[in-house]
Amino acid sequence: MINKDKLALFGYGKTTKAISKLLAGECIFFDDNTKELKVDELNNKIYPANEFQNKDFELEIATPSLYPNNPLVKNAKNLISEYDFFLSNYYNLEKKPYTIWISGTNGKTTTTQMTTHLLSKKGALSGGNIGTPLAELINKNAPIWVLETSSFTLHHTKEAKPNIYMLLPITPDHLDWHGSKEAYIADKLKPLEFMQEGELALIPKGLPLPQTNAWVVEYKGAEDLAKKFDIDVSKIKFEGAFLLDSLFALITTKVLFDEIDYNLINSFKVDAHRQEKLTDSQNRVWINDSKATNIDATIQLLELYKNKELHLILGGDDKGVDLNELFEYLKHLNLTIYAIGSNTKKLEQLSKKYNIKCQAHHYLNSAVEAINKVHNINTIALLAPAASSLDQFNSYAQRGDEFKSFVKSL
Repeated sequence: MINKDKLALFGYGKTTKAISKLLAGECIFFDDNTKELKVDELNNKIYPANEFQNKDFELEIATPSLYPNNPLVKNAKNLISEYDFFLSNYYNLEKKPYTIWISGTNGKTTTTQMTTHLLSKKGALSGGNIGTPLAELINKNAPIWVLETSSFTLHHTKEAKPNIYMLLPITPDHLDWHGSKEAYIADKLKPLEFMQEGELALIPKGLPLPQTNAWVVEYKGAEDLAKKFDIDVSKIKFEGAFLLDSLFALITTKVLFDEIDYNLINSFKVDAHRQEKLTDSQNRVWINDSKATNIDATIQLLELYKNKELHLILGGDDKGVDLNELFEYLKHLNLTIYAIGSNTKKLEQLSKKYNIKCQAHHYLNSAVEAINKVHNINTIALLAPAASSLDQFNSYAQRGDEFKSFVKSL
């Protein structure tokens, strides 16, 4: 049994609070936002972060988003992730579930949802970064866990491994957290180091693979992957990024149960704010892809409409990412950029460098109003910001909802 007096939980967040609840409370937290000792309703003690002394503890579990350079992380003696805690030998699970980890820069949530959709009749449940901590899955006795897995969690994971690892295409992201593109990629490939013979890993071609015993299938794209697993893409209704997401889900059922159910995958409904098609009162097309918070996601959407004249709303908090790769792609399209958010000036400068038409609007409503004056039934208007929303909105969902509201009012 876990000695709670020797367990330190870093960060008073959803993941660590779920662990304390599973352990019936009376746990010890250290939190950067806590200024003095507090006790919650489960008799957990929450201390200021600077009061942590590693000599007092044998095990530490961090909330996934805690930066590697955080003093708590740097001072820990035996820091593990929630994946390690539940899927290695720290927590006494009567029977470990079969686990499918899904990671990548974009599409993790949709792929996790699609895979769980196909495996629900087998008792599968989803968790991880999708919003359900592993501690909340414990008492549900699901035989299969489908886990949306962030690079943050992978960085802190030292021992646990998946039975199937599906890595969607990756582009540099969260570089302020990981420190470099190379470190980000290394964390995404980390599960391969622990996987065993017969365990499947789907990995984008061209990455520097570590030594592994896993069955690694490298792929160039959706068509290549479909060919490798003999899946008929003409029977799948999804396009663009969603096609790859659906292929990952179908490959899972084929590998595990030799099943390919095209009708079932086609019955899946995609969440809002991702390649969401709208039409206004004049029957003009607007695309809400507020969840396109990085370069790759934006390019994936634009690929679907690259032969059209485009009105592209771009911008927000890009976290300092080099956007030249995006503009190298944009310069070949027939489009006008409507720049919003904190990186408006940066977008203007890049547009000038690449000779792309650009209007600075700073705010979403202004961009929509400007597009409304020139948009017609032959053009496509898109919100695909390639940036976080947090400079002006509470979330990408709020940004997308406001965009839809503006379009509806036209």
